Amino acid sequence: MHEWALAEGVIDTTVKVSRERKLKEITRVVITLGELQQIDEEIFKFALREIIKPASIFKKTEFKFEKEKAVLRCKVCGTEWKFSDMLSKLDDVEAESIHFIPEMSHVYMKCPECGSRDFEIVKGRGVWIASIEGMK
Repeated sequence: MHEWALAEGVIDTTVKVSRERKLKEITRVVITLGELQQIDEEIFKFALREIIKPASIFKKTEFKFEKEKAVLRCKVCGTEWKFSDMLSKLDDVEAESIHFIPEMSHVYMKCPECGSRDFEIVKGRGVWIASIEGMK
């Protein structure tokens, strides 16, 4: 599953950063979930819990999740719109395609004002670590 791969990436990066900072224990990881990625949060949380089981550095780690709404902007007319406004117009296959490859949004969506498919993802794309806290 896509969520497992993302969770593995988060854990691998967290471990790398903790080594660079010489942390013996990771106490908190804040993860931002971009809406365009359409992450199944429960599967993602489960994957994180399963992946960290053998690692003692994660014994007391709190994972905090922040969601970032996706905003898109037309490069032709400058109109901005929210992905959530377009989601109901997508079928399951289209939404799933965007889940795996967010750039597929250019295939399935267009500017609600001028109809152009030439738009940028201003925010709300991807999954990233906002912060890592720990003890030395």
